[in-house]
Amino acid sequence: MATLTKKRKAAIAKFDASKTYSVADASKIVKEITTTKFDASVDLAIRLGVDPRKANQMVRGTVSLPHGTGKTLRVLAIVTPDKEAEAKAAGADYVGLDEYIEKIKGGWTDVDVIITMPSVMGKVGALGRVLGPRGLMPNPKTGTVTMDIGKAVQDSKGGKIDFKVDKAGIIHAGVGKASFDAAKLADNANELLQTIMKLKPSSAKGTYVKSVTMSSTMSAGITIDTKLFT
Repeated sequence: MATLTKKRKAAIAKFDASKTYSVADASKIVKEITTTKFDASVDLAIRLGVDPRKANQMVRGTVSLPHGTGKTLRVLAIVTPDKEAEAKAAGADYVGLDEYIEKIKGGWTDVDVIITMPSVMGKVGALGRVLGPRGLMPNPKTGTVTMDIGKAVQDSKGGKIDFKVDKAGIIHAGVGKASFDAAKLADNANELLQTIMKLKPSSAKGTYVKSVTMSSTMSAGITIDTKLFT
Protein backbone atom coordinates (compact mmCIF):
# COMPACT_ATOMS: atom_id res chain seq x y z
CA MET A 1 0.00 0.00 0.00
CA ALA A 2 1.38 3.40 -0.97
CA THR A 3 2.49 5.71 1.83
CA LEU A 4 0.73 9.07 1.94
CA THR A 5 3.03 12.08 1.69
CA LYS A 6 2.77 15.00 4.14
CA LYS A 7 1.16 17.14 1.44
CA ARG A 8 -1.37 14.44 0.65
CA LYS A 9 -2.27 13.98 4.31
CA ALA A 10 -2.65 17.74 4.78
CA ALA A 11 -4.87 17.96 1.69
CA ILE A 12 -7.13 15.10 2.76
CA ALA A 13 -7.52 16.69 6.20
CA LYS A 14 -9.11 19.77 4.62
CA PHE A 15 -12.38 18.01 3.79
CA ASP A 16 -14.52 15.07 4.84
CA ALA A 17 -14.47 12.38 2.16
CA SER A 18 -17.64 10.86 3.58
CA LYS A 19 -19.67 14.04 3.02
CA THR A 20 -21.18 15.65 -0.05
CA TYR A 21 -20.67 19.31 -0.89
CA SER A 22 -22.25 22.04 -2.96
CA VAL A 23 -20.59 22.94 -6.26
CA ALA A 24 -19.40 26.22 -4.72
CA ASP A 25 -17.84 24.52 -1.70
CA ALA A 26 -16.27 21.77 -3.81
CA SER A 27 -14.70 24.45 -6.01
CA LYS A 28 -13.11 26.09 -2.96
CA ILE A 29 -11.88 22.78 -1.56
CA VAL A 30 -10.35 21.59 -4.83
CA LYS A 31 -8.22 24.74 -4.93
CA GLU A 32 -7.10 24.19 -1.33
CA ILE A 33 -6.08 20.56 -1.84
CA THR A 34 -4.28 21.03 -5.16
CA THR A 35 -0.54 20.87 -4.50
CA THR A 36 0.92 20.40 -7.98
CA LYS A 37 3.66 22.80 -9.07
CA PHE A 38 1.91 23.26 -12.43
CA ASP A 39 -1.52 24.77 -13.07
CA ALA A 40 -3.62 21.63 -12.66
CA SER A 41 -6.80 21.00 -14.63
CA VAL A 42 -10.06 20.77 -12.68
CA ASP A 43 -12.42 18.05 -13.88
CA LEU A 44 -15.87 16.68 -13.21
CA ALA A 45 -16.78 13.00 -13.38
CA ILE A 46 -20.55 12.62 -13.73
CA ARG A 47 -21.96 9.08 -13.43
CA LEU A 48 -25.31 8.79 -15.18
CA GLY A 49 -28.07 6.24 -14.86
CA VAL A 50 -28.14 5.50 -18.59
CA ASP A 51 -27.18 2.57 -20.78
CA PRO A 52 -24.83 4.05 -23.40
CA ARG A 53 -25.12 0.84 -25.45
CA LYS A 54 -28.62 1.98 -26.39
CA ALA A 55 -28.73 4.73 -29.01
CA ASN A 56 -31.68 6.43 -27.33
CA GLN A 57 -29.74 6.74 -24.07
CA MET A 58 -26.51 8.16 -25.48
CA VAL A 59 -25.82 11.50 -23.79
CA ARG A 60 -23.51 13.81 -25.70
CA GLY A 61 -23.37 17.49 -26.45
CA THR A 62 -21.43 20.73 -26.24
CA VAL A 63 -21.34 23.57 -23.76
CA SER A 64 -19.66 26.97 -23.77
CA LEU A 65 -18.08 27.47 -20.36
CA PRO A 66 -18.65 31.09 -19.23
CA HIS A 67 -15.05 31.50 -18.09
CA GLY A 68 -13.35 29.29 -20.66
CA THR A 69 -11.27 26.19 -20.03
CA GLY A 70 -7.96 27.85 -19.24
CA LYS A 71 -6.41 25.90 -22.11
CA THR A 72 -5.13 27.30 -25.38
CA LEU A 73 -6.69 25.07 -28.02
CA ARG A 74 -5.08 24.55 -31.41
CA VAL A 75 -7.78 24.74 -34.06
CA LEU A 76 -7.50 23.41 -37.62
CA ALA A 77 -10.04 24.64 -40.16
CA ILE A 78 -10.26 22.35 -43.18
CA VAL A 79 -12.13 24.59 -45.59
CA THR A 80 -12.40 25.63 -49.22
CA PRO A 81 -10.39 28.68 -50.30
CA ASP A 82 -13.39 31.03 -50.08
CA LYS A 83 -13.65 30.32 -46.33
CA GLU A 84 -9.96 30.60 -45.48
CA ALA A 85 -10.01 34.32 -44.66
CA GLU A 86 -13.01 33.86 -42.35
CA ALA A 87 -11.26 31.05 -40.46
CA LYS A 88 -8.01 33.01 -40.10
CA ALA A 89 -9.83 36.13 -38.91
CA ALA A 90 -11.60 34.08 -36.24
CA GLY A 91 -8.28 32.82 -34.89
CA ALA A 92 -7.79 29.36 -36.42
CA ASP A 93 -4.21 28.16 -35.93
CA TYR A 94 -4.12 26.14 -39.15
CA VAL A 95 -6.20 26.76 -42.28
CA GLY A 96 -6.25 24.82 -45.53
CA LEU A 97 -7.67 21.86 -47.36
CA ASP A 98 -5.84 19.24 -49.37
CA GLU A 99 -2.45 19.89 -47.79
CA TYR A 100 -3.86 19.14 -44.32
CA ILE A 101 -5.80 16.12 -45.59
CA GLU A 102 -2.48 14.70 -46.77
CA LYS A 103 -0.69 15.63 -43.53
CA ILE A 104 -3.33 13.83 -41.48
CA LYS A 105 -3.12 10.78 -43.73
CA GLY A 106 0.57 10.77 -42.88
CA GLY A 107 -0.23 10.69 -39.16
CA TRP A 108 -0.17 14.39 -38.22
CA THR A 109 -2.74 15.21 -35.55
CA ASP A 110 -1.06 18.04 -33.64
CA VAL A 111 -4.35 19.89 -33.02
CA ASP A 112 -7.14 19.89 -30.42
CA VAL A 113 -10.16 20.70 -32.60
CA ILE A 114 -10.90 20.25 -36.31
CA ILE A 115 -13.62 22.33 -37.95
CA THR A 116 -14.85 21.78 -41.48
CA MET A 117 -17.72 22.31 -43.91
CA PRO A 118 -20.45 19.92 -45.10
CA SER A 119 -19.07 19.99 -48.65
CA VAL A 120 -15.65 18.86 -47.42
CA MET A 121 -16.82 16.03 -45.17
CA GLY A 122 -16.38 13.53 -47.99
CA LYS A 123 -12.64 14.08 -47.80
CA VAL A 124 -12.49 14.44 -44.03
CA GLY A 125 -14.62 11.33 -43.48
CA ALA A 126 -11.96 9.24 -45.15
CA LEU A 127 -9.64 10.16 -42.27
CA GLY A 128 -11.80 8.36 -39.70
CA ARG A 129 -9.17 5.77 -38.79
CA VAL A 130 -6.75 8.52 -37.81
CA LEU A 131 -9.14 11.09 -36.33
CA GLY A 132 -11.75 8.85 -34.71
CA PRO A 133 -9.59 7.24 -32.01
CA ARG A 134 -8.24 10.67 -31.07
CA GLY A 135 -11.67 12.26 -30.76
CA LEU A 136 -10.89 14.73 -33.54
CA MET A 137 -13.52 13.77 -36.13
CA PRO A 138 -15.74 16.78 -36.92
CA ASN A 139 -19.43 16.23 -36.22
CA PRO A 140 -22.49 18.37 -37.03
CA LYS A 141 -23.88 17.59 -33.55
CA THR A 142 -20.94 19.31 -31.89
CA GLY A 143 -20.95 22.28 -34.27
CA THR A 144 -17.67 21.38 -35.94
CA VAL A 145 -19.25 20.71 -39.34
CA THR A 146 -20.82 23.98 -40.33
CA MET A 147 -20.92 26.78 -42.87
CA ASP A 148 -20.45 29.33 -40.08
CA ILE A 149 -16.73 28.66 -39.81
CA GLY A 150 -15.92 31.90 -38.02
CA LYS A 151 -18.35 31.28 -35.17
CA ALA A 152 -17.24 27.66 -34.80
CA VAL A 153 -13.60 28.72 -34.49
CA GLN A 154 -14.44 31.46 -31.98
CA ASP A 155 -16.57 29.06 -29.91
CA SER A 156 -13.76 26.51 -29.77
CA LYS A 157 -11.22 29.15 -28.81
CA GLY A 158 -13.55 30.72 -26.27
CA GLY A 159 -14.29 27.76 -24.04
CA LYS A 160 -16.65 25.47 -25.89
CA ILE A 161 -16.17 21.82 -24.96
CA ASP A 162 -17.62 18.56 -26.22
CA PHE A 163 -18.68 15.82 -23.84
CA LYS A 164 -19.93 12.29 -24.27
CA VAL A 165 -20.92 9.52 -21.87
CA ASP A 166 -18.44 6.64 -21.98
CA LYS A 167 -19.09 2.89 -21.93
CA ALA A 168 -19.29 2.93 -18.15
CA GLY A 169 -21.97 5.63 -18.15
CA ILE A 170 -19.62 8.40 -17.01
CA ILE A 171 -18.99 11.84 -18.50
CA HIS A 172 -15.50 13.23 -17.87
CA ALA A 173 -15.03 16.93 -18.64
CA GLY A 174 -12.66 19.73 -17.68
CA VAL A 175 -14.18 22.85 -16.14
CA GLY A 176 -11.12 25.02 -15.73
CA LYS A 177 -7.75 25.30 -14.01
CA ALA A 178 -6.75 25.34 -10.36
CA SER A 179 -5.63 28.95 -10.83
CA PHE A 180 -9.23 30.01 -11.53
CA ASP A 181 -11.22 31.76 -8.80
CA ALA A 182 -13.47 29.31 -6.99
CA ALA A 183 -16.51 31.26 -8.18
CA LYS A 184 -15.44 30.85 -11.82
CA LEU A 185 -14.88 27.12 -11.37
CA ALA A 186 -18.35 26.86 -9.83
CA ASP A 187 -19.92 28.83 -12.70
CA ASN A 188 -18.30 26.55 -15.28
CA ALA A 189 -19.25 23.39 -13.39
CA ASN A 190 -22.87 24.50 -12.99
CA GLU A 191 -23.10 25.36 -16.68
CA LEU A 192 -21.93 21.87 -17.61
CA LEU A 193 -24.23 20.17 -15.11
CA GLN A 194 -27.27 22.17 -16.20
CA THR A 195 -26.56 21.30 -19.83
CA ILE A 196 -26.32 17.60 -19.00
CA MET A 197 -29.59 17.79 -17.06
CA LYS A 198 -31.34 19.20 -20.14
CA LEU A 199 -30.09 16.23 -22.19
CA LYS A 200 -31.75 13.59 -20.02
CA PRO A 201 -33.05 10.87 -22.39
CA SER A 202 -36.78 10.26 -22.11
CA SER A 203 -36.03 6.53 -22.14
CA ALA A 204 -33.75 6.73 -19.08
CA LYS A 205 -35.44 5.29 -15.99
CA GLY A 206 -34.60 5.75 -12.34
CA THR A 207 -31.97 8.16 -11.06
CA TYR A 208 -30.42 10.14 -13.91
CA VAL A 209 -27.41 11.67 -12.14
CA LYS A 210 -26.00 9.06 -9.77
CA SER A 211 -22.87 10.86 -8.65
CA VAL A 212 -20.72 13.90 -9.37
CA THR A 213 -17.08 14.18 -8.32
CA MET A 214 -14.78 17.18 -8.72
CA SER A 215 -11.02 16.79 -8.68
CA SER A 216 -7.88 18.37 -10.02
CA THR A 217 -4.91 16.64 -11.57
CA MET A 218 -3.56 14.21 -8.94
CA SER A 219 -5.92 15.46 -6.20
CA ALA A 220 -8.50 13.53 -4.22
CA GLY A 221 -12.09 13.71 -5.44
CA ILE A 222 -14.76 15.81 -3.74
CA THR A 223 -18.27 14.38 -3.92
CA ILE A 224 -20.96 16.88 -4.93
CA ASP A 225 -24.50 16.63 -3.60
CA THR A 226 -26.62 15.64 -6.62
CA LYS A 227 -29.83 16.72 -4.86
CA LEU A 228 -28.83 20.35 -5.35
CA PHE A 229 -29.43 20.31 -9.10
CA THR A 230 -31.67 17.31 -9.83
